[in-house]
Amino acid sequence: MTRVAARARGFTLVELTIALVLMAAIAALLYGSLSLAARTWDGGEAKMQQVSDLRTTQTYLRAQIAAQYPQRLWKMTGLPLLFAGERDEIRYAAVLPSRVAEGGVYYFRVAVVPYGEHSRLVQERMVPDVSALEEPEFRDAERSVLAEGIAELRIGYFGRDPDAAETEAPTWRERWDDKQRLPLLVRIDVKPEKGAAWPTLVVEPRRSLEAGCPAWDPGRRICTRAS
Repeated sequence: MTRVAARARGFTLVELTIALVLMAAIAALLYGSLSLAARTWDGGEAKMQQVSDLRTTQTYLRAQIAAQYPQRLWKMTGLPLLFAGERDEIRYAAVLPSRVAEGGVYYFRVAVVPYGEHSRLVQERMVPDVSALEEPEFRDAERSVLAEGIAELRIGYFGRDPDAAETEAPTWRERWDDKQRLPLLVRIDVKPEKGAAWPTLVVEPRRSLEAGCPAWDPGRRICTRAS
C-alpha cells in the first residue's frame, strides 16, 4: 500500500524527461509554423506591392507617352522636338495633371537610379525653357519614385532613320536620334531585382510627323517657321 501511494504522488524522472522533450518538440513545431506563416505573409505583401507598382506604373507611362506633347525648341535650328530616347532612359514632354502639381507642359525623364544598395525606377520633371538655345538638362529636377527594387530598364524605339523615305521599312533600335519625328512605337521592359520581369509595354505616340510644327517641309522632311 505504501509503495502504491508513493507512486501516485508524482512522476518519475524518466516520465518528466519525456514530457519535457515532447513539449520542446511541440514548441519547435509551433515556432516553425509561425515563422513560415510570417515569411509567407511578408512574401505575399511584397508580391502584392510589386504587382501594384507594375500596374500603376505601366498605366501611367502608357497614358503619358501616348499623349506626349509635341513641344519644340523655338530658337534652335530646325525647331527640334523635345524628345530623346536612349536604351536605358527616355525624355519627353507631356502635360502634368493640375492635381499633381501646377498644370502645364513639363519635360520628363524616366530612368533607373541607384538608391543605397538597391535601385529605383524614377521620373524626373522640370518646366522646359522653350526659348533656350540648347536642350535642357535635369539639374535640380523634381523626382517621383515609380517603383522600388528595379534592376534594369530597357527601352526600344520603332521607326525609320532621320533621312529615310516613307517607303523604307521601320525597325526597332536602342536609341532615337530623329529630332523632327517621334518614333512610331516605344517599347519598355522592366526587370525587378526579385521576381519575374514585367510584361513588355508597347506604346504608340498619338502624334503626326508634323506634330507641333508651324510649317512642315515634306521635301526636306523638316519643320520650318511659318512664312
